[in-house]
Amino acid sequence: MGAPVITAAALRSRTGRKILTGALLIFALVVALLLTPLVAIPFAIAGGTASAVPTKVDAAPVASGEWGFPLAGGYSKGRGFGYHPVQGCGYCSTNHQGYDMAQGCGATIYAAGPGRVITSGSWQGYGNAVRIDHGDQVVTLYGHMQWGSLRVTVGEEVAAGAPLGAEGNTGKSFGCHLHYEVQKSGTPVDPEPFMAGLGLQLK
Repeated sequence: MGAPVITAAALRSRTGRKILTGALLIFALVVALLLTPLVAIPFAIAGGTASAVPTKVDAAPVASGEWGFPLAGGYSKGRGFGYHPVQGCGYCSTNHQGYDMAQGCGATIYAAGPGRVITSGSWQGYGNAVRIDHGDQVVTLYGHMQWGSLRVTVGEEVAAGAPLGAEGNTGKSFGCHLHYEVQKSGTPVDPEPFMAGLGLQLK
């Protein structure tokens, strides 16, 4: 049996179908290219809007007058003010000058009262820290925050509840927590009676 004979008409028909298919494919690609911005731009805008919405919304800290807690919601208490050695931590001071509180790594730390930021960054053994001058020789210190998390700069005026940064484990620290310190005339004082006097009872 011999090979089938392809007539010139059949060959022209096949070639025409291939050309037509190729032309339709090119036309579809051109249309897709022209329509892409009309579809992609709204999705890009919607995506940008969606990613700007925070996935976790922190409640505002409890406040009393112009002052509030440096954490919003519940927290666990660590070392209080005074003699508090830490087992297994050779560099942790035994004479603790503040009040340790924790919600977990990354929790938002807030300004406890209104004032002017005088430190924002590395500070002595406190790691990444913020200090706020509240006037009348009262300064609060927020220590051991995560590197890169600070939201305030030196000289900035803040109100109670202003986000300062995120709970971390920087400096002479033994696990994620906030070291909250109150100083009067340059001397650390016990934060518990200080805050209680403002109507804010620490644990």
